[in-house]
Amino acid sequence: MSGIIGKKVGMTSVYQNEGEIAKQIACTVLQVGPCVVTQVKTAEKDGYEAIQIAFGDKKEKNTSSQMLGHFEKAKTTPKYKILEFKGFESGKYNLGDVIRVEDIFSVGDFVDVVGKSKGKGFQGVVKRHGFRGVGDATHGQHNRLRAPGSVGAASYPARVFKGLRMAGRMGNDKVRTENLRVLRVMPEQNLIVLSGSVPGAKNSFVIVEK
Repeated sequence: MSGIIGKKVGMTSVYQNEGEIAKQIACTVLQVGPCVVTQVKTAEKDGYEAIQIAFGDKKEKNTSSQMLGHFEKAKTTPKYKILEFKGFESGKYNLGDVIRVEDIFSVGDFVDVVGKSKGKGFQGVVKRHGFRGVGDATHGQHNRLRAPGSVGAASYPARVFKGLRMAGRMGNDKVRTENLRVLRVMPEQNLIVLSGSVPGAKNSFVIVEK
């Protein structure tokens, strides 16, 4: 599965004609590429075939000397995000080649987007799992509207089972959104418009896979 690294710009909406009716579609704008091929892995040397691509400029003072030498081999400036992809055609790209959005995607394609969801911190069961709470303040109920209720059994098994839905850290997880349709491709601005929402905050890095 080929892919490319990008950054989430934000959300907007577009109109598309479906028959005689113009339908408004919520969509997400991504800045995708250009990405530089910083390493080519082969079966003879590495045991598998893949290409390593990099995206996002980074200051030299914030880059280690080892990585500066790595980027110098590809004749490119230091980059922020580096990932490997295995789905590219063997021998199609060489060290230092630039991969652009129009090289991979076209209007009508369906793609998967991987990103890190927004961190919500420590949350209770109502927000984290959709509990209703007590919902009634009568009969002596005090400060119980958002409480989790009973969490354990009696003397047997005398413990709380693993996986019980309780309060805890929410968000900041790796999330994959599948089958998003490509609505627009704008090579001049390195932008791609996808139907639906994409995990992550604005300016966060995402992986777009085809």
